[in-house]
Amino acid sequence: MSSEPAGGLPATVTSEEFRRACGRFPTGVTVASVTDPSGTPHGLTVSSFTSVSLEPPLILICLGHRVTMIENFRAARHFGINILSETQRHLAERFARKGEDRFQGVSWHPGAFGIPLLDGVLAAIECQVHQRFVSGDHDILVGQMMRADVAEGSPLVHFASRYRCLAQ
Repeated sequence: MSSEPAGGLPATVTSEEFRRACGRFPTGVTVASVTDPSGTPHGLTVSSFTSVSLEPPLILICLGHRVTMIENFRAARHFGINILSETQRHLAERFARKGEDRFQGVSWHPGAFGIPLLDGVLAAIECQVHQRFVSGDHDILVGQMMRADVAEGSPLVHFASRYRCLAQ
């Protein structure tokens, strides 16, 4: 199936059409975390997370250029991924808000590489930056997984612009 209309010109969609179409793909919900040069923790809710490679173990996240803390991720040598459980919607909402200390009052600990990792998540992953590049209005960060702590539970899911839980 092709996305090119008759005449060979590429099809274009509006930003709203793009969001609606991509929103039909369910994703897990994560909080990406990093420390700035002074050691202050920063994090934000990210649903654009995926595995890339087994050898070496690579993952990627995509961060919009408008993200207020993007410079901290651009400068970092390590970053974390916290995969949220279905009981952690409050964390997804908290880390999606702007203009506040998102870590204040949140239970977390520094990982082996000093990365802030949230307590009680399904997986706490520490990555060394493997590659960074720009594509469109986002930075793509590819990280090599250096450590991972995994717990049992069910994931928080994002689908059609809403948080959801998997049916059991």
